[in-house]
This record gives sequence, structure tokens and C-alpha cells, in this order.
Amino acid sequence: MTPDLRTFSLELFPPQTPEGAEKLRAARARMALLKPSFFSVTFGAGGSTRDRTLDTVLEIQSEGHAAAPHLSCIGSTRESIRSILDQYRAHGIRQLVALRGDLPSGMARPGAFRYANELVEFIRAETGDWFHIEVAAYPEYHPQAKSPREDLLAFKRKLDAGANSAITQYFYNFDAYANFVDESRAIGIDVPIVPGIMPISSYSSLARFSDNCGAEIPRWIRRRLESYGDDTASIQAFGLDVVTHLCEQLLASGVPGLHFYTLNQVLLTSTLWQRLGLAVAGSSAACGGLPSSGPARMRGRRGC
Repeated sequence: MTPDLRTFSLELFPPQTPEGAEKLRAARARMALLKPSFFSVTFGAGGSTRDRTLDTVLEIQSEGHAAAPHLSCIGSTRESIRSILDQYRAHGIRQLVALRGDLPSGMARPGAFRYANELVEFIRAETGDWFHIEVAAYPEYHPQAKSPREDLLAFKRKLDAGANSAITQYFYNFDAYANFVDESRAIGIDVPIVPGIMPISSYSSLARFSDNCGAEIPRWIRRRLESYGDDTASIQAFGLDVVTHLCEQLLASGVPGLHFYTLNQVLLTSTLWQRLGLAVAGSSAACGGLPSSGPARMRGRRGC
């Protein structure tokens, strides 16, 4: 994909307290200097952050930036999802990230929707083409998938239901993403598949996240991170080198953009952004300083 069509986006989670809201406003002001294509805002299990997600999205819009709220179907009813969609439409929001989500603690049944493809189908039936719908993809396979093939078919069902593009779970193995794209194209999936990028700020946090979501931390990275103990500066410096190299590989291979899981933190994401020459998202300078070609199997792929 040509650089001027790529998207570079930042993910936030809605704050839980007034103090958290103030901290996020300050962080977001600094992130806005990076000129991302859009900010996405997460949505808690069963809609637990519904109002805070909307409030955060509206603040982002009022600041002149594009925003894409997440929408989770597990634990939700058709009426509650319909109400949320009506609110988003009323406020002129045109992009959503539609996810299955996790079952809230203590809830025995998933609600009206079991899977994300059912949510996507419902959104299309209710709103037509109003929303650009992003869905999740898993280069290293969803931890609950019965097999790699079934996981790939589950991804395809979301797109067949009407999704426009996908954002992946984070990963640190370029080949995992490359193979996933190859397999997707082989079964007729041709939408943009944007890699999700997780900066490394803490080994213990990363290990916990990865164990929960099924993202692999390659052994050589784990061992290096473990060797630094409580030396946060060394962990972050090493992490920046690892993630910068991964992003360079991805951009050189022709990916349609990058989506950064910021965890509401500025420093590491902004450092990566600057290292990669992404100061102006969506411009021809977006990939400045990077190699001009990548692995042969990825070159020229539409919407990798």
C-alpha cells in the first residue's frame, strides 16, 4: 500500500476517575502532536465503560480529531447496542471497532450476541453503510480457537458480515503476521489488516497481558527482559529497539498502517513514532528513512 493511504492510529482506554480524565487529557494533547489518523477508545466488558467511552470519544472529536469507539457484544442486549449506535450516529461518529469482548465477571450467559460477526451483522442491519467497521484479527490465533483454520474462518465470517478492515492483536514475530496475511489472502480476504503494536514498558505487565490474550513473547525477548530484573530503563530501551525493528519490517513490507496500544502513556509511543518518521500521518513522508522494499512474499500485497 502506498504511504499516503496508510493509517497510523492510537488506542486509549477511558479513565475511571476525574483525576484520570485530567491525566488522559494531558497525555492526549501530547499524542495529538503526532497527528494520528484516529484515536480508538476501548469499551469495557458488557458495556461497563459505555458512558466513559462516549464521553472520551466526544472530547476527542471536540478537539478536532477523528475517534473510533470500541463496541463489545458480550453481555449486551440488542436494545443496548441499538441505543449506543443511535448515540454514536447522533454525534456524527463514522467509525467503530466491533469486538466480541470478554464475559463480565459473574455473568453466566453471553447475551444477545455470541460472536463479533453477529454484532457486525446487526450494525449493518441497523445502520447500513454509516459506519466504517474495524474488527480484530489474531496472527497467533485467538486463545480460545479450536484450530488455526477455525480461527481464520471466524475472521472471515466477520468480514462477510460487513466489516471493512481489521486491526490485529499485538505480536513480536513478523513471520506470524506475514503468514496470517498470506493465509487470509488465500481464502479470499482482501481487506486491510493493520498490525497492532504494543510498546514494551514493563516485563511483568507484558507477560501478564500476553498470557491472557495469547500473544507470544519470543523466548529470546523474554530472556533478555528477564535478565534486566527491575531495571526499567534497560527494559524500555531494549523494548524500543525490538519494536522499532518490527515496525520497520512491517512498513517495508507494505502494511496499510500501524495501530499503537498506548495504555494511555505517551513517551514510548511518541519515541517509536519519531524513530519511524511518522510525524505526519498519512503523508508521503510517513515512512521516511525506512527501507524501500521488504520480503518478496509481502511486496505489492494490497492492504496487507
